Amino acid sequence: MQLTKASAPWHLWWVGTLAVLWNAIGCLDYLASQFQVESYLAQFTPEQREFFRGFPAWVVASWALAVWGSLAGSLGLLLRRSWALYAFLLAAAGMAITSVHNFLIMDGAGIMGPGGVAFSALIWVVAVVLIVYCARMKRRNILR
Repeated sequence: MQLTKASAPWHLWWVGTLAVLWNAIGCLDYLASQFQVESYLAQFTPEQREFFRGFPAWVVASWALAVWGSLAGSLGLLLRRSWALYAFLLAAAGMAITSVHNFLIMDGAGIMGPGGVAFSALIWVVAVVLIVYCARMKRRNILR
């Protein structure tokens, strides 16, 4: 039995492009934080900057997995590759590890404030939406 590939719906290009842009911003945030780009870090309080600098290596690695996995998943979605779903799932695992550190082990909510918590929640919402969307595209044989 041969599976035929379905043509890509118009919204795949729209969702994929927005996902690449959204996740590229996450990668830029990661890079600017890791390379201590002063003009970027100036938007944060000294306490917040110290919080970022204090991340142990395992948190930095899980954060990297989250942002780069999300970007890879977004590119995979645009390329209509089935591995995009697995990239998004790996990224979610990295996000989960980072979130446990930031909000359960450390006082990330207190340090980042309500805006930081709300933005973290938004990141999770977008990640879950992308996972569900990608899974649906895979199930419909849009991704190969």
